[in-house]
Amino acid sequence: MLHAVPVDTPSAEANIRWPRLLSVCLIATLGGLLFGYDTGVISGAIEPLTAKYHLSSAMKGWVSGCALLGCALGVLFVGPFSDAFGRKKAMFAAALMFAISAIGCALPPSLNGFIFFRVLGGLGIGIASVTTPMYIAEVVPGSIRGRMVALNQIAIVGGIALIAFINYFIAQGREQSWLIETGWRWMLGSGLLPAVLFCILIAFLPESPRWLVEKKRDDEAEKILSGIGGPSFAAAEIANIRAALSQERGTWRELFSPLMLLPLGLGVLLAVLQQATGINVFLYFGATIFKNMSDSTGVDAGLLQQIIINGSCVLFTVVAIATVDRWGRKPLMYVGTTGMLLGLLGMGLMAQFTSNPAEHSGQMLVLIILYIGCFGLSVGPVVWVILSEIYPTAIRGRALGLATFCLWVANYLVTQTFPMMDQSAFLVEKFHHAFPFYVYAGFCLILLAVMRFVPETKGKSLEEIEKLWK
Repeated sequence: MLHAVPVDTPSAEANIRWPRLLSVCLIATLGGLLFGYDTGVISGAIEPLTAKYHLSSAMKGWVSGCALLGCALGVLFVGPFSDAFGRKKAMFAAALMFAISAIGCALPPSLNGFIFFRVLGGLGIGIASVTTPMYIAEVVPGSIRGRMVALNQIAIVGGIALIAFINYFIAQGREQSWLIETGWRWMLGSGLLPAVLFCILIAFLPESPRWLVEKKRDDEAEKILSGIGGPSFAAAEIANIRAALSQERGTWRELFSPLMLLPLGLGVLLAVLQQATGINVFLYFGATIFKNMSDSTGVDAGLLQQIIINGSCVLFTVVAIATVDRWGRKPLMYVGTTGMLLGLLGMGLMAQFTSNPAEHSGQMLVLIILYIGCFGLSVGPVVWVILSEIYPTAIRGRALGLATFCLWVANYLVTQTFPMMDQSAFLVEKFHHAFPFYVYAGFCLILLAVMRFVPETKGKSLEEIEKLWK
């Protein structure tokens, strides 16, 4: 699961066959789009599901978050599977799980059946979250790897924004009774079309050259790389892949050695805090939050505002990708996390001390966009950049796998506990729905403290970063 970082020849980028390369990357990023699509679809469906199945706050959190446990299991499963059978088969398995999950969630035999198919979809998300960026990184030349892998991050937030729009389109003008009995089925079933499209298009993708070299199928790898950048590029890339493979001798014992405890601990903390600052509460429960803060009890208004929220996440993620190599990782993290902290505190104070929150839903929307925009500018994409850089080559695959597993577990815990905090009679009486915002603001403070110990990796080679821990 480690990615070679080859040293390209000066003419490598000039010789790239861009139509072929872009078509490969765009097909692969459908995995990222499905990742975001399947993650965000619950935001529109959760309120009708709650009404249909009379869910308690704990069950509402479980129905929303059960897919995330599937994500964590998928992260553990994908490494051995993709190493044994290849990246294409792993992506196909994810697409197939997305498709089956869409059908099963739209037509569940029972609530337990619904949960089973949501967990199955979560497995697909976990597999796609690792395999898609890994595949792109292993196919494209090193000189453009950052830009091409960044397409996957844009696809993820684009998938979240797309499903918010589709949820709104399905719910627009509909009666509550129709949404409770039928509307949520269309929302969850809508993922079938992109999943089937991904299944079909995967057939046109080449296998990962790196995986082929690892399996001693150099001739096939050379043919694929020649089609992307020409014969000289292919020869240099295969030499780089062999050199990287020769260095991949890290063990679990080495990962947990005293020398690696600091980078390992920082990586896990960053992964956990990315979720503990509350981002997915707004992506999954945005309509619920606005329902609490608005006069309207309809779903349409909340879903429309969800489109605005997710759209701002896309916009600021693009800004982050364009600036992270110029401004640096830590400045973006400090500015973005501070903005998130201020947005959360503003939401909490407004919820707690405003006598009629419905009159201030516009201000609440502005504060949520501030929070979401700052997340998209910093904590969202930049944490992934830092995680990909701070680990030594020999243990990078294992370290990234562990950090990603912890990230999904943290995501589940946040998703499970939000409805419980938001609907607690005691907390509502004392804080008027403000308590969760204060909790996530506290985690923003912890993240700011942790960033003091994270080195700035801007402009440094992986070898230079590795020396920082010795």
